[in-house]
Amino acid sequence: MKTIPFFQVDAFATGPFTGNPAAVMPLDRWLDDATLQKIAAENNLSETAFTVPSDKPDADYDLRWFTPTVEVVLCGHASLASGHILIHGANAVRFSCLSGILTVTRAGDLLELDVPAFATEPDEVPGLLEALGVSGETYVGHGNDSAIVVLPDEAAVRAVRPDFARLAAIDHLVSVTAPGDEHDVASRVFAASYGIPEDPVTGAAHAALVPLWAKKLGRERFTALQASPRTGLLHCRLDGDRVVLGGHCVTVIEGHFQL
Repeated sequence: MKTIPFFQVDAFATGPFTGNPAAVMPLDRWLDDATLQKIAAENNLSETAFTVPSDKPDADYDLRWFTPTVEVVLCGHASLASGHILIHGANAVRFSCLSGILTVTRAGDLLELDVPAFATEPDEVPGLLEALGVSGETYVGHGNDSAIVVLPDEAAVRAVRPDFARLAAIDHLVSVTAPGDEHDVASRVFAASYGIPEDPVTGAAHAALVPLWAKKLGRERFTALQASPRTGLLHCRLDGDRVVLGGHCVTVIEGHFQL
């Protein structure tokens, strides 16, 4: 029987039971892909992050993310959670992944995750507004499959009630967003085509939301509330062709996975 360390971490959280829960499972070597997918399905969280020590000169660990149904190219909250577990006494930890090199850095009482910035353009996604039951400006991201609908205010974001069966047929990471009430920006994110109806807090979506809102707000720093039932808070910064997402993490479970 193989024993794997297991951590469940609430990322971009203001305390336990907020933010987005992710499993972090450090490995000494990769298991086969089918086993990794089965473990993620067993964990039944939006993401399970697996790491192994990296032999690359610019990385400390190799990192992969799995939802209960698929492997994904980028996951922000599980990356921040992995940094929370693996940063130890250092000021930063570097991950090699399908999206290049991601770094988690200590910044005061925050952890900051550095990810690629993804530009968006006004465009239509067939069936999207109907699936969401809204009307608004629609943008499509290049490189991370984001589809963003801008609504007039936070109340409209909170009021969205998607038709998830229709939304599952749309192969995009879907965000609805608006100017926030207490924070600069509010959003909700739906990943029905990835097996996640509504995601509590989504770093990958903010890789496209941050450049869009930096342009709309006329500044590169702002706070963003993801208004899911759990809620999450992101301290956002556009830094050239990178997005920096700051937040807090809380470890809520430590244990071992028996395989």
